[in-house]
Amino acid sequence: MFGFNYFFYPWGYILQILALVHAVRRRPEYYWYLIILMGGMLGAVAYILIEVLPDAGLARDAFVGLGRKSRIRTVETTILDNPSAANYEELGDLLFDDGKYAESLAAYNKSIQVRSDSVHAFYRRAQCSLLLNDYSSAVTDLEYVVGSERKYDTYRAAALLAHAYANAGQTDLAEAWFLEVTQFSTKSETLYNYASLLKKQGRDAEAKEWAEKILSKQRTMPRYLKRLERPWAQKTTALVKELKSTS
Repeated sequence: MFGFNYFFYPWGYILQILALVHAVRRRPEYYWYLIILMGGMLGAVAYILIEVLPDAGLARDAFVGLGRKSRIRTVETTILDNPSAANYEELGDLLFDDGKYAESLAAYNKSIQVRSDSVHAFYRRAQCSLLLNDYSSAVTDLEYVVGSERKYDTYRAAALLAHAYANAGQTDLAEAWFLEVTQFSTKSETLYNYASLLKKQGRDAEAKEWAEKILSKQRTMPRYLKRLERPWAQKTTALVKELKSTS
């Protein structure tokens, strides 16, 4: 390993350092740390080809973010002359995508005040409330969304309603909705939230069973999907460890 790095000095060591920095930030599977450290330059190159290059899309997202900020300023200026529901809703969408959930919620509030027939505005406002830990408000909006269209966003609205009920202390309603949604959806987010509810209720065996379904999916997923699902896989692994430690 060291001889090969020495032959390409200093590039072998530079590639190893770059690979390790990326790994620390992106948290890949643990075996990659061994490959990078023990494999020297070859290990670092393998990691970069398989894990780093697909992340090149993040650079594109950064440029999209710059364009979004410009669009936010444009819409804010437009609202001064035309404070329509559509303009406020677009502003809410832009702010939501920019991670400014409190400001996004305020924009959706104004949109709904002007016109209260946009299911999308209620749905996004509910998501803002969830991210801001205002579960009671999220319940109200999600009840409206699901009441308008039970399958909205491929059952994700119903799954989020179950999650909101769980965190608002309405566990019976939460479980009823989770049981319904999981008949049609296997989203990791939904399964994780249901497992978390079961854990809170002290039903560890059931919680572990639902959590394992998320990890089982990982074994057969294409690599690009595994990358997208990695945050849920890591959360689920931590949850399973907690359940095992208390059993």
